Amino acid sequence: MNWNMRIRQVHRWLSIIFTLAVLVNIAAMTQREPALWIGLLALFPLILLLASGLYMFALPYAARWRQG
Repeated sequence: MNWNMRIRQVHRWLSIIFTLAVLVNIAAMTQREPALWIGLLALFPLILLLASGLYMFALPYAARWRQG
């Protein structure tokens, strides 16, 4: 398994974690006083999704640039 395939796999799993965190956040919003950390729960996977998504977005451009 090469580096690009590993990044794609991590990106897929992060999207599942992010979706679960959003669902927990929605469920917590039905409570009277949701804890602050629950509101921030989805932020960490979202930042990692952004980083891996930008990496995958830039791959074709970097390949063309390297070919010259």
